[in-house]
Amino acid sequence: MRFERVCIESLGYGVPQEVVTSDAIEERLTPLYTRLRLPAGRLELMTGIRERRFWPAGTLPSQVSVHSGRLALRAAEFDVSRVGALVHGSVCRDHLEPATASAVHHHLGLPPDCLIYDLSNACLGLLNGILQVANMIELGQIQAGLVVGSEGSRQLVETTVTMLNERHDLSRASIKSSIASLTIGSASCAILLTDRQLSRTGTPLIAAAYRANTAYHDLCHSGQDEAVASGMQPLMDTDSEQLLHHGIETGRRTLDTFMSATGWTRADIDKTICHQVGSAHHKLLFDTMQLDMAKDFATYPWLGNTGSAALPITLAIGAERGHLQQNDRVGLFGIGSGINCVMLALHWGRCPVLGLEFPDESRLSR
Repeated sequence: MRFERVCIESLGYGVPQEVVTSDAIEERLTPLYTRLRLPAGRLELMTGIRERRFWPAGTLPSQVSVHSGRLALRAAEFDVSRVGALVHGSVCRDHLEPATASAVHHHLGLPPDCLIYDLSNACLGLLNGILQVANMIELGQIQAGLVVGSEGSRQLVETTVTMLNERHDLSRASIKSSIASLTIGSASCAILLTDRQLSRTGTPLIAAAYRANTAYHDLCHSGQDEAVASGMQPLMDTDSEQLLHHGIETGRRTLDTFMSATGWTRADIDKTICHQVGSAHHKLLFDTMQLDMAKDFATYPWLGNTGSAALPITLAIGAERGHLQQNDRVGLFGIGSGINCVMLALHWGRCPVLGLEFPDESRLSR
Protein backbone atom coordinates (compact mmCIF):
# COMPACT_ATOMS: atom_id res chain seq x y z
CA MET A 1 0.00 0.00 0.00
CA ARG A 2 1.48 3.34 -1.09
CA PHE A 3 0.45 6.93 -0.40
CA GLU A 4 0.98 9.98 -2.57
CA ARG A 5 -0.78 12.81 -0.75
CA VAL A 6 -0.61 12.16 3.03
CA CYS A 7 1.65 13.91 5.55
CA ILE A 8 2.21 13.43 9.27
CA GLU A 9 1.78 17.10 10.18
CA SER A 10 2.46 17.15 13.93
CA LEU A 11 2.54 15.10 17.13
CA GLY A 12 1.30 15.82 20.65
CA TYR A 13 1.84 13.67 23.68
CA GLY A 14 1.45 13.47 27.44
CA VAL A 15 3.01 11.38 30.19
CA PRO A 16 2.08 11.20 33.88
CA GLN A 17 4.42 12.57 36.51
CA GLU A 18 3.89 9.70 38.96
CA VAL A 19 6.79 7.28 38.47
CA VAL A 20 6.51 3.67 39.66
CA THR A 21 9.79 1.77 39.62
CA SER A 22 10.19 -1.95 39.14
CA ASP A 23 11.87 -2.00 42.56
CA ALA A 24 8.76 -0.43 44.11
CA ILE A 25 6.51 -3.05 42.49
CA GLU A 26 8.73 -5.83 43.80
CA GLU A 27 8.55 -4.31 47.27
CA ARG A 28 4.76 -4.50 47.07
CA LEU A 29 5.15 -8.13 45.95
CA THR A 30 7.10 -9.05 49.12
CA PRO A 31 4.55 -11.73 50.18
CA LEU A 32 4.88 -13.46 46.78
CA TYR A 33 8.66 -13.07 46.62
CA THR A 34 9.07 -14.45 50.14
CA ARG A 35 6.74 -17.37 49.49
CA LEU A 36 8.47 -18.38 46.22
CA ARG A 37 11.97 -17.30 47.31
CA LEU A 38 12.34 -14.98 44.33
CA PRO A 39 15.43 -12.75 44.14
CA ALA A 40 14.90 -8.99 44.16
CA GLY A 41 15.65 -7.21 40.89
CA ARG A 42 14.34 -9.94 38.62
CA LEU A 43 11.54 -7.79 37.12
CA GLU A 44 13.91 -5.19 35.69
CA LEU A 45 16.48 -7.86 34.80
CA MET A 46 13.91 -9.87 32.81
CA THR A 47 12.30 -6.93 31.02
CA GLY A 48 14.80 -4.07 30.88
CA ILE A 49 12.06 -1.83 32.33
CA ARG A 50 13.20 0.14 35.37
CA GLU A 51 10.03 2.26 35.70
CA ARG A 52 6.61 3.07 34.30
CA ARG A 53 4.11 5.85 35.04
CA PHE A 54 0.55 6.13 36.31
CA TRP A 55 -2.15 8.73 35.72
CA PRO A 56 -3.87 10.08 38.84
CA ALA A 57 -6.49 7.63 40.12
CA GLY A 58 -9.83 8.09 38.38
CA THR A 59 -8.40 9.71 35.25
CA LEU A 60 -10.46 9.06 32.12
CA PRO A 61 -8.69 8.33 28.82
CA SER A 62 -10.58 11.17 27.14
CA GLN A 63 -9.16 13.71 29.59
CA VAL A 64 -5.57 13.14 28.55
CA SER A 65 -6.50 12.52 24.91
CA VAL A 66 -7.99 16.01 24.80
CA HIS A 67 -4.70 17.47 26.01
CA SER A 68 -2.61 15.47 23.53
CA GLY A 69 -4.97 16.42 20.71
CA ARG A 70 -4.69 20.09 21.62
CA LEU A 71 -0.92 19.86 21.67
CA ALA A 72 -0.81 18.27 18.20
CA LEU A 73 -3.12 20.95 16.79
CA ARG A 74 -1.16 23.72 18.52
CA ALA A 75 2.17 22.36 17.29
CA ALA A 76 0.96 22.64 13.70
CA GLU A 77 -1.00 25.88 14.31
CA PHE A 78 -3.83 24.05 12.62
CA ASP A 79 -7.41 25.29 12.25
CA VAL A 80 -9.67 22.79 14.02
CA SER A 81 -12.48 23.48 11.55
CA ARG A 82 -10.48 21.63 8.88
CA VAL A 83 -10.27 18.34 10.81
CA GLY A 84 -12.50 15.91 8.92
CA ALA A 85 -12.02 12.77 11.03
CA LEU A 86 -11.16 11.87 14.63
CA VAL A 87 -10.16 8.32 15.59
CA HIS A 88 -9.65 7.36 19.24
CA GLY A 89 -7.47 4.27 19.02
CA SER A 90 -6.47 3.14 22.49
CA VAL A 91 -7.42 -0.04 24.35
CA CYS A 92 -8.56 2.11 27.28
CA ARG A 93 -11.80 4.02 26.92
CA ASP A 94 -14.12 6.00 29.15
CA HIS A 95 -17.19 3.76 28.89
CA LEU A 96 -18.59 0.90 26.85
CA GLU A 97 -20.66 3.61 25.15
CA PRO A 98 -20.69 6.23 23.82
CA ALA A 99 -17.42 6.28 21.93
CA THR A 100 -14.61 7.97 23.85
CA ALA A 101 -14.05 9.93 20.64
CA SER A 102 -17.32 11.75 21.40
CA ALA A 103 -15.92 13.41 24.53
CA VAL A 104 -12.62 14.21 22.79
CA HIS A 105 -14.45 15.70 19.80
CA HIS A 106 -16.56 17.92 22.06
CA HIS A 107 -13.73 19.25 24.20
CA LEU A 108 -11.44 19.89 21.22
CA GLY A 109 -14.21 21.89 19.53
CA LEU A 110 -14.00 19.91 16.29
CA PRO A 111 -16.63 20.58 13.60
CA PRO A 112 -19.95 18.68 13.44
CA ASP A 113 -19.14 17.29 9.98
CA CYS A 114 -16.09 15.48 11.43
CA LEU A 115 -16.37 11.67 11.28
CA ILE A 116 -15.61 10.25 14.74
CA TYR A 117 -15.32 6.78 16.22
CA ASP A 118 -13.28 4.51 18.50
CA LEU A 119 -10.95 1.87 17.09
CA SER A 120 -9.46 -0.95 19.14
CA ASN A 121 -6.77 -3.39 18.07
CA ALA A 122 -4.59 -4.02 21.12
CA CYS A 123 -1.25 -2.24 20.73
CA LEU A 124 -1.91 -1.32 17.08
CA GLY A 125 -4.99 0.86 17.55
CA LEU A 126 -3.28 4.18 16.82
CA LEU A 127 -1.36 2.76 13.86
CA ASN A 128 -4.59 1.37 12.41
CA GLY A 129 -6.14 4.79 12.97
CA ILE A 130 -3.31 6.41 11.02
CA LEU A 131 -3.94 3.98 8.16
CA GLN A 132 -7.66 4.70 8.08
CA VAL A 133 -7.28 8.48 8.21
CA ALA A 134 -4.52 8.29 5.59
CA ASN A 135 -6.82 6.35 3.28
CA MET A 136 -9.55 8.97 3.68
CA ILE A 137 -7.07 11.71 2.80
CA GLU A 138 -5.69 9.72 -0.12
CA LEU A 139 -9.20 9.27 -1.50
CA GLY A 140 -9.91 12.98 -1.21
CA GLN A 141 -12.68 12.45 1.34
CA ILE A 142 -11.08 14.71 3.96
CA GLN A 143 -8.19 17.16 4.09
CA ALA A 144 -7.04 16.37 7.62
CA GLY A 145 -7.66 13.94 10.45
CA LEU A 146 -6.58 13.44 14.05
CA VAL A 147 -5.67 10.09 15.61
CA VAL A 148 -5.35 10.02 19.40
CA GLY A 149 -5.32 7.53 22.24
CA SER A 150 -4.47 7.32 25.93
CA GLU A 151 -3.57 4.20 27.86
CA GLY A 152 -3.77 3.79 31.63
CA SER A 153 -1.94 1.15 33.64
CA ARG A 154 -2.66 1.78 37.33
CA GLN A 155 -5.64 -0.57 37.65
CA LEU A 156 -4.02 -3.44 35.74
CA VAL A 157 -0.76 -3.31 37.68
CA GLU A 158 -2.46 -2.91 41.06
CA THR A 159 -4.97 -5.71 40.41
CA THR A 160 -2.15 -8.00 39.25
CA VAL A 161 -0.07 -7.26 42.37
CA THR A 162 -3.07 -8.01 44.60
CA MET A 163 -3.83 -11.27 42.81
CA LEU A 164 -0.20 -12.46 42.96
CA ASN A 165 0.02 -11.77 46.68
CA GLU A 166 -3.31 -13.33 47.59
CA ARG A 167 -3.15 -16.55 45.60
CA HIS A 168 -1.13 -19.13 47.50
CA ASP A 169 -1.42 -21.80 44.81
CA LEU A 170 0.97 -19.99 42.45
CA SER A 171 4.38 -21.33 41.49
CA ARG A 172 7.37 -19.80 39.75
CA ALA A 173 6.07 -21.28 36.51
CA SER A 174 2.46 -20.14 36.88
CA ILE A 175 3.29 -16.50 37.62
CA LYS A 176 4.97 -16.11 34.24
CA SER A 177 1.65 -15.30 32.55
CA SER A 178 1.31 -12.22 34.79
CA ILE A 179 4.78 -10.73 34.34
CA ALA A 180 3.84 -8.77 31.19
CA SER A 181 1.05 -7.03 33.14
CA LEU A 182 3.64 -5.58 35.53
CA THR A 183 5.45 -3.86 32.65
CA ILE A 184 2.48 -1.77 31.49
CA GLY A 185 2.75 2.02 31.69
CA SER A 186 0.52 5.03 31.00
CA ALA A 187 0.89 7.51 28.13
CA SER A 188 -1.06 9.49 25.55
CA CYS A 189 -0.30 10.52 22.00
CA ALA A 190 -2.02 12.34 19.12
CA ILE A 191 -1.07 12.40 15.45
CA LEU A 192 -2.35 15.03 13.03
CA LEU A 193 -2.41 13.95 9.37
CA THR A 194 -3.05 16.31 6.45
CA ASP A 195 -3.19 16.39 2.70
CA ARG A 196 0.21 17.34 1.24
CA GLN A 197 -1.31 20.50 -0.24
CA LEU A 198 -2.14 21.66 3.30
CA SER A 199 1.10 20.55 4.90
CA ARG A 200 3.56 23.15 6.11
CA THR A 201 5.98 20.68 7.67
CA GLY A 202 6.43 18.03 4.98
CA THR A 203 6.69 14.57 6.53
CA PRO A 204 5.03 12.34 3.91
CA LEU A 205 3.65 8.91 4.68
CA ILE A 206 5.20 6.79 1.94
CA ALA A 207 3.80 3.30 2.34
CA ALA A 208 2.30 0.73 4.68
CA ALA A 209 2.41 -3.03 5.12
CA TYR A 210 0.34 -5.28 7.37
CA ARG A 211 -0.17 -8.92 8.25
CA ALA A 212 -2.50 -10.99 10.45
CA ASN A 213 -1.40 -14.22 12.14
CA THR A 214 -4.54 -14.98 14.11
CA ALA A 215 -3.77 -18.64 14.79
CA TYR A 216 -2.13 -17.20 17.92
CA HIS A 217 -4.95 -14.87 18.99
CA ASP A 218 -5.20 -16.54 22.40
CA LEU A 219 -1.62 -15.90 23.56
CA CYS A 220 -2.55 -12.64 25.27
CA HIS A 221 -6.00 -11.70 26.51
CA SER A 222 -7.85 -9.86 29.23
CA GLY A 223 -11.13 -10.68 30.94
CA GLN A 224 -14.54 -10.25 29.37
CA ASP A 225 -15.49 -6.92 27.83
CA GLU A 226 -17.89 -6.11 30.68
CA ALA A 227 -14.81 -5.38 32.81
CA VAL A 228 -14.15 -2.20 30.85
CA ALA A 229 -16.92 -0.35 32.70
CA SER A 230 -16.39 1.69 35.86
CA GLY A 231 -14.88 -0.10 38.83
CA MET A 232 -13.06 -2.61 36.63
CA GLN A 233 -10.46 -4.93 38.10
CA PRO A 234 -8.60 -6.02 34.97
CA LEU A 235 -6.29 -9.00 34.68
CA MET A 236 -4.24 -10.12 31.69
CA ASP A 237 -3.04 -13.60 30.84
CA THR A 238 0.00 -13.53 28.56
CA ASP A 239 2.17 -16.33 27.23
CA SER A 240 5.11 -13.99 26.80
CA GLU A 241 7.53 -16.55 25.37
CA GLN A 242 5.20 -17.74 22.63
CA LEU A 243 3.96 -14.22 21.91
CA LEU A 244 7.58 -13.10 21.55
CA HIS A 245 8.43 -15.92 19.14
CA HIS A 246 5.35 -15.77 16.93
CA GLY A 247 5.08 -11.97 17.06
CA ILE A 248 8.61 -11.46 15.80
CA GLU A 249 8.15 -14.10 13.10
CA THR A 250 5.03 -12.20 11.98
CA GLY A 251 7.10 -9.03 11.95
CA ARG A 252 9.79 -10.68 9.84
CA ARG A 253 7.25 -11.69 7.22
CA THR A 254 5.62 -8.25 7.25
CA LEU A 255 9.03 -6.66 6.67
CA ASP A 256 9.26 -8.47 3.32
CA THR A 257 6.00 -6.80 2.24
CA PHE A 258 7.21 -3.48 3.67
CA MET A 259 10.41 -3.63 1.59
CA SER A 260 8.43 -4.40 -1.54
CA ALA A 261 5.96 -1.56 -0.90
CA THR A 262 8.67 1.03 -0.23
CA GLY A 263 11.31 -0.16 -2.68
CA TRP A 264 13.83 0.25 0.16
CA THR A 265 16.62 -2.08 1.19
CA ARG A 266 17.58 -2.55 4.82
CA ALA A 267 20.49 -0.17 4.26
CA ASP A 268 18.06 2.51 3.06
CA ILE A 269 16.31 2.67 6.45
CA ASP A 270 17.93 5.54 8.34
CA LYS A 271 15.94 5.28 11.58
CA THR A 272 13.44 2.92 13.18
CA ILE A 273 10.77 3.20 15.85
CA CYS A 274 9.19 -0.02 17.16
CA HIS A 275 6.47 -1.07 19.56
CA GLN A 276 7.94 -0.93 23.08
CA VAL A 277 7.77 -4.27 24.89
CA GLY A 278 11.07 -4.85 26.65
CA SER A 279 14.75 -5.66 26.18
CA ALA A 280 14.38 -9.30 25.09
CA HIS A 281 11.82 -8.40 22.42
CA HIS A 282 13.91 -5.44 21.29
CA LYS A 283 17.09 -7.42 20.73
CA LEU A 284 15.48 -10.47 19.14
CA LEU A 285 13.38 -8.30 16.81
CA PHE A 286 16.43 -6.59 15.36
CA ASP A 287 18.46 -9.80 15.19
CA THR A 288 15.64 -11.58 13.36
CA MET A 289 14.89 -8.76 10.93
CA GLN A 290 18.62 -8.11 10.37
CA LEU A 291 18.34 -4.42 11.17
CA ASP A 292 20.76 -2.12 12.95
CA MET A 293 19.66 -1.49 16.54
CA ALA A 294 21.88 1.61 16.64
CA LYS A 295 19.34 3.28 14.31
CA ASP A 296 16.50 2.67 16.76
CA PHE A 297 15.11 4.80 19.59
CA ALA A 298 13.49 3.23 22.66
CA THR A 299 11.41 4.47 25.58
CA TYR A 300 10.46 1.20 27.30
CA PRO A 301 13.17 1.47 30.02
CA TRP A 302 11.41 4.47 31.57
CA LEU A 303 7.85 4.36 30.16
CA GLY A 304 7.27 0.60 30.09
CA ASN A 305 4.88 -0.87 27.54
CA THR A 306 2.26 1.84 26.95
CA GLY A 307 0.10 -0.18 24.57
CA SER A 308 -1.21 1.58 21.50
CA ALA A 309 0.49 4.83 22.55
CA ALA A 310 3.93 3.18 22.75
CA LEU A 311 5.11 3.49 19.17
CA PRO A 312 3.73 6.97 18.39
CA ILE A 313 4.93 8.49 21.67
CA THR A 314 8.38 7.00 21.05
CA LEU A 315 8.31 8.59 17.60
CA ALA A 316 7.39 11.93 19.18
CA ILE A 317 10.03 11.79 21.93
CA GLY A 318 12.63 10.51 19.46
CA ALA A 319 11.96 13.51 17.23
CA GLU A 320 12.07 15.85 20.23
CA ARG A 321 15.45 14.48 21.32
CA GLY A 322 17.06 14.71 17.89
CA HIS A 323 17.02 11.03 16.97
CA LEU A 324 15.19 11.87 13.74
CA GLN A 325 16.78 14.22 11.24
CA GLN A 326 15.33 15.89 8.17
CA ASN A 327 15.27 13.58 5.12
CA ASP A 328 15.61 10.43 7.23
CA ARG A 329 13.80 7.38 5.87
CA VAL A 330 11.95 6.11 8.93
CA GLY A 331 10.40 2.70 9.50
CA LEU A 332 7.64 2.35 12.11
CA PHE A 333 7.30 -1.31 13.10
CA GLY A 334 4.24 -2.25 15.17
CA ILE A 335 3.43 -5.74 16.43
CA GLY A 336 0.42 -6.41 18.64
CA SER A 337 -1.35 -9.35 20.22
CA GLY A 338 -3.85 -11.04 18.01
CA ILE A 339 -1.25 -11.45 16.37
CA ASN A 340 -1.20 -8.44 14.03
CA CYS A 341 1.54 -6.35 12.50
CA VAL A 342 1.48 -2.90 10.88
CA MET A 343 4.52 -1.16 9.39
CA LEU A 344 4.61 2.41 8.11
CA ALA A 345 7.27 4.26 6.10
CA LEU A 346 7.90 7.99 6.56
CA HIS A 347 10.22 10.47 4.90
CA TRP A 348 10.96 12.72 7.88
CA GLY A 349 10.58 16.47 7.43
CA ARG A 350 10.10 19.23 9.98
CA CYS A 351 7.29 17.59 11.94
CA PRO A 352 6.72 19.64 15.13
CA VAL A 353 6.16 17.95 18.49
CA LEU A 354 4.65 19.27 21.72
CA GLY A 355 4.72 17.19 24.89
CA LEU A 356 3.48 17.73 28.42
CA GLU A 357 4.01 16.00 31.74
CA PHE A 358 0.80 15.94 33.76
CA PRO A 359 1.66 16.39 37.46
CA ASP A 360 -1.75 16.19 39.14
CA GLU A 361 -5.50 16.09 38.66
CA SER A 362 -5.80 19.87 38.35
CA ARG A 363 -3.84 19.75 35.09
CA LEU A 364 -6.28 17.19 33.72
CA SER A 365 -9.29 19.47 33.98
CA ARG A 366 -10.77 20.20 30.61
